[in-house]
Amino acid sequence: MLHLDRLAVQQGGFSLRADFKIAAGDRVAVIGPSGGGKSSLLNAIAGFLAPRVGQVLWNGQPMPDHPGERPLSILFQDHNLFPHLTVLDNVAIGLRPDMRLSVSQKAQALAALDQVGLSDKATAYPRDLSGGQQGRAGLARVLLRQRPLLLLDEPFAALGPALKDEMLEITRQIVQQAGVTTLMVTHDPQDAMSFAEYAILVADGHADAPAPIGPLFHEPPVALQAYLGRRAP
Repeated sequence: MLHLDRLAVQQGGFSLRADFKIAAGDRVAVIGPSGGGKSSLLNAIAGFLAPRVGQVLWNGQPMPDHPGERPLSILFQDHNLFPHLTVLDNVAIGLRPDMRLSVSQKAQALAALDQVGLSDKATAYPRDLSGGQQGRAGLARVLLRQRPLLLLDEPFAALGPALKDEMLEITRQIVQQAGVTTLMVTHDPQDAMSFAEYAILVADGHADAPAPIGPLFHEPPVALQAYLGRRAP
């Protein structure tokens, strides 16, 4: 379980507050207006923003201070790929940053590529891949790390509608099968509805507790009405 315990973070003149729990295996969309604090929320969970007060806990224990020691993986819009490494090496670096792979570790990396449909691109470079293929490579690496918590910061936002839907469905199936707790920042209500079971509304520096996504969009609070362009009754 992920627990943000009376958390407050400060970034320049902006502050964000959050106090809620997310059950293991839940898929949660993080929604709200630009500048409301969605990325700040992910950065606080990842350890890139230190708490001003409160703490982030995983399974009842405080998260380590160092981001690299936290039990999570992050996928950004640029997919975190290194242009000088092959696709296989970009994936395998999730296991061994020094790239000293055992035979079994290389087999694991190849299996991760196969899982996202990129087994024929192992020796290619990121420049040789389409946007969707780059997204698959980034996804393969976070899968290979096998961390129980996954943070997605609009990783497929630059893709066309059909390809984005495909990537969201692939990601949903994989994290659901693996039981990975997932938070996905998105500006697209349809993406949120298709991927997530719950949603966190982040607006004006406050992150609400997760709520079932269907009822939340059906009867949105005032802040979400404004974001969706709906007028309050």
